[in-house]
Amino acid sequence: MKRFLCLAALMAAALTGASAQNNGGLSADVLAEIRTGYQGTPADKAIRNALNTTPMATLAANAENAAMIDTHFSDQVKTRGITNQKSSGRCWLFSGLNVLRARAIDKYDLGDFQFSQNYLFFYDQLEKANLFLQGIIDTRDLPFEDRTVDWLFSNPIGDGGQFTGVSNLVTKYGLVPAEVMPESFCAENTSAMSGQIRTKLREDGLRLRQAWEAGLEKNAKLKGKKAEAATQALLGELQAMKVEMLKDIYHALCLCLGTPPQEFTWTRCNGKGERVETKSYTPLSFYQEFVGEDLENGYVMLMNDPCREYYKVYEIEYDRHVYDGDNWVYINLPVERIKEMAIASIKDNTAMYFSCDVGKCLNRAKGVADPANFDYESLLGLRFGMDKRERVMTHASGSTHAMTLIAVDIQDGKPAKWMVENSWGNTGYQGKLIMTDKWFDEYMFRLVVEKKYVPADILKLLDSQPVMLPAWDPMFLPEE
Repeated sequence: MKRFLCLAALMAAALTGASAQNNGGLSADVLAEIRTGYQGTPADKAIRNALNTTPMATLAANAENAAMIDTHFSDQVKTRGITNQKSSGRCWLFSGLNVLRARAIDKYDLGDFQFSQNYLFFYDQLEKANLFLQGIIDTRDLPFEDRTVDWLFSNPIGDGGQFTGVSNLVTKYGLVPAEVMPESFCAENTSAMSGQIRTKLREDGLRLRQAWEAGLEKNAKLKGKKAEAATQALLGELQAMKVEMLKDIYHALCLCLGTPPQEFTWTRCNGKGERVETKSYTPLSFYQEFVGEDLENGYVMLMNDPCREYYKVYEIEYDRHVYDGDNWVYINLPVERIKEMAIASIKDNTAMYFSCDVGKCLNRAKGVADPANFDYESLLGLRFGMDKRERVMTHASGSTHAMTLIAVDIQDGKPAKWMVENSWGNTGYQGKLIMTDKWFDEYMFRLVVEKKYVPADILKLLDSQPVMLPAWDPMFLPEE
């Protein structure tokens, strides 16, 4: 408490002009006052000694909350197997495909079946490269310092994403089983590949802008129809340059990830490993047979963003994976309304795409997320008082990771805890994470549900014109 009083005294001094004399810097007098924040008590010394050799999270672990949480759930979606994104930011892809996988397994008794994440990741990277290059062409007349241009060059490509990427990619390119296009080292360890492709795309983007500027200078004296024709021809040259650039990216992706199949033969086995049938497919025919849903129109993305007005629809510019695909459009709702739809989906044995700020208050060893897991206030003598809205406003919290919501435990008519299927291999609780309902309130951000679980009053909101947000909005951050 003493250090808080000292801080209050320092602020009061600033208001009376003390800090004005020192232009906001740390004068000797101010520094002397600050130094009184550490008293070197026996308790301080004991904590200092412990922090010298022990991870902070270990010391902050709340002993009063050390017991393992009850692992019983009243309602749970049937799933099988554990997936592992390894050293990549593809959680959005694993989560989306795990939603579809759960349905295919249940429908066809497929055993430990997976769709190929590598197959869709290949086209994700190709489409994102095109999205960037076309974005550079679209913004060719804007100055290099323009914020949209700057954002494009800051974010030419990445391995993160969200559910609309899954829906657009699956609808356009279909699906294949994991064994038809298995994981590669570069798929599981994306940083080196992504770094090289980012550098090449930035160079390509610069060359496109330079070609446009050189063409304008060359055609500067033309007038009327000749000028219009020259401009159209120049745009055609830029599009041709883009195609050549994408050929290079495609070549690099084939080297790193493998060549995606255009047709294949696959033997389906049941949960006992017994052969059922062998058939030939294209990726699109495989998708139609084993999923067959309208992914682009059959789902609704919900958001709990307390910084913005609830019961409104929002869209984020350039927040898509495919240039001619869909921006991320979401309905912002209070968390209690989102829970209603989540419970209805789970009770109907339907898994959901779910994202959150996974690193907050997570005991990784137990696989339990609970605000009571750690007590950093007692350890460090600091008070943390921001609510969810304030954490989002100050970039202290945001959606960082996507998983598959599969279970809820209803007690006395209310949810007590939730469970997600993760993509970190056999970690946490049997490859899953358990979240208390209080943690759900504080750190859940996005949920994608089928329209049949969305009440009519919420669906009606989709008829309204979305509020367009810029690409650099804090809620753009892709799940990794």
